Amino acid sequence: MKPVEKKIYLASKSPRRRELLRQVGIDFELLMLRSDGPRGADVTEEVLPGEAPLDYVARVAKEKAVFAAELVVKRRMAARPVLSADTTVTIDGAILGKPANTAEAIAMLQQLSGRTHQVLTAIAVESASFSGQITQVSEVRFGVLSPAAIAAYCATPEPYDKAGAYGIQGPAAAFIEHIAGSHSGIMGLPIYETVQLLRQAGLPLP
Repeated sequence: MKPVEKKIYLASKSPRRRELLRQVGIDFELLMLRSDGPRGADVTEEVLPGEAPLDYVARVAKEKAVFAAELVVKRRMAARPVLSADTTVTIDGAILGKPANTAEAIAMLQQLSGRTHQVLTAIAVESASFSGQITQVSEVRFGVLSPAAIAAYCATPEPYDKAGAYGIQGPAAAFIEHIAGSHSGIMGLPIYETVQLLRQAGLPLP
């Protein structure tokens, strides 16, 4: 077992982020934030009026990390860095979140078809002695998608827990003609930037 000081808290429900951390040997403990329920979400993911995509994704990641770090103190848990992240897709200045239903998923994919969009992933790290944040921006170009391809994809569970209604690590990889940026960032956690930030927070990474 790794020493406690080499472990972090991950404030995210994303299985993809867990896979990426394991891929580079970063040990973590999940610190789940409430996203719904009678008392509402611990951190709202609503877009503020007039909020730009870069500001939005950075704010949400930061608020998640700060809230989770406060939980660590309140619960008297072991002192470790807290990592949070938020990913959004943007095109024409609009934010494409997770589709609520099939109609929204179809509309999003139609909007992305044959065009280039941006995937923004903000990461934030908070601890008793460190506070840091980075936003990674990648560009993704889709080929032209046929109505049949969109309908078949939206008939699966794939689009509904992902910003922009697709995930690069799943069947939607067949839609992608070109990317410029970070493959792991498009998945939801830019590994290079994450490692740099955790090193700054004092995690003894090689």
